[in-house]
Amino acid sequence: MWRVLVSDDMRLGDVRYPGVILDYRPGIGREELLEVIPAYDALITRSRTQVDAELLARGRRLKVVGRGGVGVDNVDLEAASRRGILVVNVPEANTRSAAELAWALLLAVARGLVESDRKIREGQWDRKYLGLELDRKTIGIVGLGRIGGQVAKFAKGFDMRVLAYDPYIPRSRAQTLGVELYDDLADMLRQCHFLTVHTPLTEETRGMIGRRELYLLPKGAVVVNAARGGIIDERALLEVLDEGHLWGAGLDVFVEEPPGAGHPLVHHPKVVHTAHLGANTLEAQERVGEAVLERVIETLQGNLVHALNTGFDPEGLQIFSAWLPLGEALGKLLAQITQGRPQVVEVAFYGEFEKNPDPIASAVAKGLLEQVLGAGAANLVSARPLLRDRGVALVTRRVEQSLDYRQVLEVRLETDREVRKVRGAVLAGKPRIVGIDEHTVEAVPSGHMLVCVNRDRPGVVGKVGTLLGENGINIAGMQLGRDRPGGHALFVLAIDERPSEAVLEALRGLGVLERVDLAAL
Repeated sequence: MWRVLVSDDMRLGDVRYPGVILDYRPGIGREELLEVIPAYDALITRSRTQVDAELLARGRRLKVVGRGGVGVDNVDLEAASRRGILVVNVPEANTRSAAELAWALLLAVARGLVESDRKIREGQWDRKYLGLELDRKTIGIVGLGRIGGQVAKFAKGFDMRVLAYDPYIPRSRAQTLGVELYDDLADMLRQCHFLTVHTPLTEETRGMIGRRELYLLPKGAVVVNAARGGIIDERALLEVLDEGHLWGAGLDVFVEEPPGAGHPLVHHPKVVHTAHLGANTLEAQERVGEAVLERVIETLQGNLVHALNTGFDPEGLQIFSAWLPLGEALGKLLAQITQGRPQVVEVAFYGEFEKNPDPIASAVAKGLLEQVLGAGAANLVSARPLLRDRGVALVTRRVEQSLDYRQVLEVRLETDREVRKVRGAVLAGKPRIVGIDEHTVEAVPSGHMLVCVNRDRPGVVGKVGTLLGENGINIAGMQLGRDRPGGHALFVLAIDERPSEAVLEALRGLGVLERVDLAAL
């Protein structure tokens, strides 16, 4: 007899499973949850319940945690894995509902539905309003994942030309959808009568559609954000709407939710809003609840096909407790300093490892994907299939002979434009970057880092430091490496804050650096 606790609000359908006692307690408080969890074999949540190490430790009978929805950022996957607790989710359940809402916003803005409805309610019969047709217009989609792909299918049904920008999606997916994939966002924006965004909110995507990007759109364009608040800069959107460059905007999300009563976009006549309703359809809620319950029961019965954290030895995870964050950091670093579309990731283990180091390669994949999907969207098990889905090959190899340290992790990333590699080691129990490309450095993988390549000449570091100082950016640490005197050199600066694009451009304009890359770890 399995006991399953549902701690968040969701529709579970009418199916009942023999041998399963289902307790539906949405909104249960933290302290009460900690008290009752020892009696349950499985826990089903949405985003409200924090399934952290403390809760997992209290769940002495827990075998499965089910997350109703896409992300599992509220579940401590590593703690669950160490305790042998399997985690499942239902990432596909909200795809259709989210895509349909984005399309509804697009149509509502194009045809003035909200404004016309308001006037009729006020007793006005205004037939002079002229809307926009979609036929043979061009739509740009930022983010061609599950939801963006579904929006592309809708657009094809309206006989639209469909463009997309997604530097992490293989061209084969775009070709399958009949979408023109662009490498340069600006080139795509210049052609788009309609723009919709469908990416996670990450450091890379935050504010990616700002004033400059909005003005690249043809005059009279429509903009829709039903993904995450902050991808489109709200202040910039307000300014460009007020200046008359855009026809209008449709928003399901805000940076702060709910937005304040005085938020200028809330009252703007050219904006149509919904209250973060992308997943809120009867069908989606039923799909989420029914699917996550079914997967939890299947997993309890021994079917592990949907589990996100299988395949790793808990003892191995403990042994590699410092190597896993190192692998993730190296993946993040390469994703940010390497230009082009990823094609092959090679992970090499130098030296003797006590256990199979394969989980470290998965951590590398997780770090790479964080730049694409955002924190929490990938985990140690799902990262490798997600890479494969994007046409990126992951290759591992083991070399008994080590390099400069007893054990070294080397990651090489090949894109359609270049190849770069980084090396790391665990020193005194702490992860360290010990090499970038052919240069030896030793740096702590955390915070903001500037990776600069230059000819080995006097005064280069001084000029860079002076420019950063003039812009109020403090240098917390510095590491230098070179291949030979007078040859190529590389130095890494740990800085206290993220420099603006203007500062980065100024660094590139100094004339002493061959390359400057910024990474946040």
